[in-house]
Amino acid sequence: MTQSIKLTDYSTMGSGQLNELINRLGQSYVGNRLMLQAHHSSKVYGGRGSLRFHPENSETLPLLIKYGLFLTGMTKRCSNNCLNYRIREHVFNFKNLPGAFHGLRILQLSDIHADAIPDGCHKLKDALEKFRGRYDLCVLTGDYRFQTNREYQTCLEKMQFLTESISCPYGIYGILGNHDFLEMVHGLESMGVRMLLNESVALENQGQRIWIAGVDDPHFYHVHDIPRAMQQIPQKSFSILLCHSPEACRQASFAGVDVYLCGHTHGGQMCLPGGIPVITNSSVSRKYSAGAWALDRMQGYTSRGCGASGLPARLNCPPEINLHILEG
Repeated sequence: MTQSIKLTDYSTMGSGQLNELINRLGQSYVGNRLMLQAHHSSKVYGGRGSLRFHPENSETLPLLIKYGLFLTGMTKRCSNNCLNYRIREHVFNFKNLPGAFHGLRILQLSDIHADAIPDGCHKLKDALEKFRGRYDLCVLTGDYRFQTNREYQTCLEKMQFLTESISCPYGIYGILGNHDFLEMVHGLESMGVRMLLNESVALENQGQRIWIAGVDDPHFYHVHDIPRAMQQIPQKSFSILLCHSPEACRQASFAGVDVYLCGHTHGGQMCLPGGIPVITNSSVSRKYSAGAWALDRMQGYTSRGCGASGLPARLNCPPEINLHILEG
């Protein structure tokens, strides 16, 4: 199918950037991703048809929630909650972790939705500044933009503002979420984020290796390809998979992944007392919707995220900055 289209018809990227992605990832993947984005834009915002309902694509649901918060006098409180960042530390224990990576500290930022953070990202940037030197590796697990469509330049400007405060020996790795367009890859990589689009890279220390793999969005676009992402990883090697949503966890477990880091659910974002989510926006069991979990021998963590979707508001579910520690 991709052989018969002009990819430039679906993209705002320059021809040089587009060709780089095609050479790196293949025309089939690039063409499919761009056409799905175009289809999404025409159906959701163009009024020419309908898609299966996804809360993040709805413009009516956030208005109803906004009106409800106004009527109950909760608007300011829920907006302020978006800036109440919590540092969540979690320790993973693995017998097969190479000794050179015992104690590896991983900073995870997920679902930043940077262009809708109420204070322009200043408090989050301050938190990252204070976090300098406390981690060895940073991973970004998707959804940098607030909307699922329209412009993304403002989002990239805010991400540039934030990444200036991230520094670590092994660098920054990221993936795309369902709010992100393929056109954003060049901008993110230009600020030092190595995007993994169904790809993997090795981290080396003292002659030993672990692998970081990353897949594209499994929730809305369904363009994740775990076998492709894992194909260069030797059998029995220790691997960490970055995936935007927990919805590909069974595929990852079957592929032999050790650590699965994701987000997408926001932990519910607007929760009942006790942090009980009303909506998780995910097709898997609620046990995967927030925090640590395990599936067979694979261990995972679903971040509640740094930002908010639909409406910049949170209730009984504060945003979080995650620090994961690998131990043997």
